[in-house]
Amino acid sequence: MVSSAADRFGDAEAIVDGPLRYTFRDVVDRIRCAAGAFADLGIAKGDRVALWAPNSAEWIIAAFGLLTAGGVLVPVNTRFKPEEAGDIITRSAAKAVLVHKGFLGQDFTAPAGIPVIDLKSDFLSSGSPFERSVSGTDIADIIFTSGTTGRPKGAMMNHYQTLRMYEEWATLADLREGDRYLQINPYFHTFGLKAGLISSFLRGATMLPLAVFDVDSVVNLIDQERITMLPGPPTMYHSLLTVSDKTKLATLRAGVTGAADIPVELVRRIHDELPFQTLMTGYGLTEAGNVTLSRPGDSFEDVATTAGLPCEDVEVRIADDGEVLVRGYGVMQGYLDDPVATANAIDSDGWLHTGDLGNFDDAGRLRIDGRKKDMFIVGGFNAYPAEIEGFMLEHPAVAQVAVVGVPDERLGQVGKAFVVTKAPVSESDLMSWCRERMAGFKAPRYVEFLSELPLNATGKVMKDQLR
Repeated sequence: MVSSAADRFGDAEAIVDGPLRYTFRDVVDRIRCAAGAFADLGIAKGDRVALWAPNSAEWIIAAFGLLTAGGVLVPVNTRFKPEEAGDIITRSAAKAVLVHKGFLGQDFTAPAGIPVIDLKSDFLSSGSPFERSVSGTDIADIIFTSGTTGRPKGAMMNHYQTLRMYEEWATLADLREGDRYLQINPYFHTFGLKAGLISSFLRGATMLPLAVFDVDSVVNLIDQERITMLPGPPTMYHSLLTVSDKTKLATLRAGVTGAADIPVELVRRIHDELPFQTLMTGYGLTEAGNVTLSRPGDSFEDVATTAGLPCEDVEVRIADDGEVLVRGYGVMQGYLDDPVATANAIDSDGWLHTGDLGNFDDAGRLRIDGRKKDMFIVGGFNAYPAEIEGFMLEHPAVAQVAVVGVPDERLGQVGKAFVVTKAPVSESDLMSWCRERMAGFKAPRYVEFLSELPLNATGKVMKDQLR
């Protein structure tokens, strides 16, 4: 896909990142040299490399350079603290970690013995043009996602799955050759990496990476770079609706949202007050990519209240307990080095148990009702109570803790922790402690102290009562 982009799109603009402007031909040359740099570093076919950095031109060149060298990409969330990232880097057996030093004051370090390479150094340009052949069934990437056990698990996807899946996504999202695609969704996330970069290489869209969302910067970029394609979480569209001079948004044509409940009124306002001609939504997960997507012509009500229809050759059914099950070519190859978790997730008939609860409307569109695993979504990022609770139990004053998602006007949901203490601690001190040890979206925004947590007969916390 990448090497053919030079022939397919040639001198069309491929990447615009601040002063950097690369054509598809430029980018493919740089990717092939990056592949040579990885080979010189000793990266063999199937070796894993972690990429822990914000969206940038260098991220794109590094990721596809690694894949061109036959390596396996392990993206790491830029919001992770060193302890969280170190766990993923160690368990993925990464041979190196690429970082953007100094970004947001973050300390991008790696466990001892693993080389750390600055993306902004001359490493990516240091190799001679190189490529290794890969097969569609070879693992392309391992994206870590948290689960109910609280420890992130690495979902393995192959090249074929990704290419097929995001060809369909690009069609239904109305992504066209020559589109100018402002990429706000982080590349460490499936939405940013695959719906963003893969789809752009498939279609010949110009990629404009954005490292940090700031509404004024976004509006200026839309205006100056004539942006046509702008996916993002509902919070982004809320921000655009507050823009006073909407003539600066005139070039926007296609939007895509998801990852949180969308009020019907928000969809109506997007159509009425912003220039988008299409707005797609859908349901997916790291372990299966796209599961359902809305279709052109769907009503405001359909886009807001359902996640669309199943994708081609993807089966979706609802289990007796209401859980959404998925089967088809898009289901992951399994969790890295975790056969037990893989067997728990994918049953003997090939059905992936998503942990989400849902139902179908009369037209066969999927509605997501809630989360069996209690996951909640903070501004587009999945937050898992079990993982947050595990961190909080390390605090010397915390005896018991239960975390739930509560509504938030700006972010959709945020975390609230119910805590039973064994020593005195203030709400502000506990929240500060959390912010120092976990990504901002995971850290609870509220703490309520209780003398005891409500338990059922088997000793499990009754989170419904806490909600």
